[in-house]
Amino acid sequence: MNQATTAGDTTAGGAFTPAYRWYALGLLVVVYVFNFIDRSILGILVEPIKQDLGASDTMMGFLGVIAFATFYTFLGIPIARMADRGSRRNVLAVCLAIWSGATALCGLVGNFFHLLLARIGVAVGEAGGSPPSHSMISDMFPADRRATALAVYALGIPIGTMLGNLGGGWINEAFDWRTAFMVVGLPGVILALIVRFTLKEPPRGMSDGVSAEAQGAPPPVAEVFRHLWSRRSFRFLSLGAALHAFVGYGVSYWIPAMFNRTHGLGTGEMGTALFYLGFASIAGTILGGYLGDRMGVKDSRWYVWLPGLATFISVPFSAYVYLSDAPYMALWVLAIPYMLGAYYLGPTFALTQGMVGLRMRALASSILLFVLNIIGLGLGPQFTGIASDVLQATTDLGVESLRWALVISLIFNVLSSVFYILAAKTLREDLART
Repeated sequence: MNQATTAGDTTAGGAFTPAYRWYALGLLVVVYVFNFIDRSILGILVEPIKQDLGASDTMMGFLGVIAFATFYTFLGIPIARMADRGSRRNVLAVCLAIWSGATALCGLVGNFFHLLLARIGVAVGEAGGSPPSHSMISDMFPADRRATALAVYALGIPIGTMLGNLGGGWINEAFDWRTAFMVVGLPGVILALIVRFTLKEPPRGMSDGVSAEAQGAPPPVAEVFRHLWSRRSFRFLSLGAALHAFVGYGVSYWIPAMFNRTHGLGTGEMGTALFYLGFASIAGTILGGYLGDRMGVKDSRWYVWLPGLATFISVPFSAYVYLSDAPYMALWVLAIPYMLGAYYLGPTFALTQGMVGLRMRALASSILLFVLNIIGLGLGPQFTGIASDVLQATTDLGVESLRWALVISLIFNVLSSVFYILAAKTLREDLART
């Protein structure tokens, strides 16, 4: 029996075999890796693009976030609705082809406006990445293993960021930033074909022992919004995740530029350093999901206590990194906030899936990502860019303005921790209501 046949076998009753579930999860991880390669490569290329196109920090912040996040977040909801109603696999394959092709087009632009349009194309495609994937994973893995499975899926974030930084940094130095976009974008089009022809659509409700037919047609979008927002714990959970992402996206976008301006590190050197730092994020992502499932069995509040505590503990280490005059020691210390900052992914995704019915899962994921990305992705890097320009114009900090802008952003990590802790107050009751 060939490998493709083995991977695709299913047991009686339509349930997926364990081997195929892990193949499907692995493929979705690879898709998410490409998602974050194409999204994060812009950060390592900020300085060469800025110099080539004559842009300011505020313009680069707008390019990387508000324009991207607006289309990413608002289109995520109708695309998720399509996934809840139809084939999640097909939605994912089409969206993957769109964002990969748009990434390659970034290498062909002639000016800042053209690059802006290409990045909007990336956002349109990536809006259909996580919602169908979260929904399929939740149908393949039961509730007591869901945070771990979704944490494995979330490994796409650090791995994709690692590869985007490493590849983008060195390809830029060997060729130019345009070549970097084309090299990382085109393979995703081939991956879209692999998704379409090897990934099977899991039966809805498979892991919960409930058929989707028993729950009827997907409810209206407004009803899903009301359902989630009526859960006090979800409101605090989503705001905690959003403020966490506010800082995280700001750091990942601007940290290469800060080390370049303050310490003189080039894109290749920073790409290599950030590649190795990605292993700390991988460890934190796995630990967050595993410990959440392990400790959540005894008390579900650990799903929010862990991210809250980890985020708070990371703050002083981050401040040292931004203010240190020893760049290589700062990069070593940066591994600590990178690890602790990844704890929230698995528990946050799993709790959101656990608060809704089978026909709401893709849309619920999209709603969480809407809140997370409109605040985190949409405002985080933009806030840092504006703060850097304002500090440079109103003080004598000069190129040091960017490091102080990053320090100021840490206030939002403290607020994130507070919201996570507040989410614990009604979490058990809200999960029981579902």
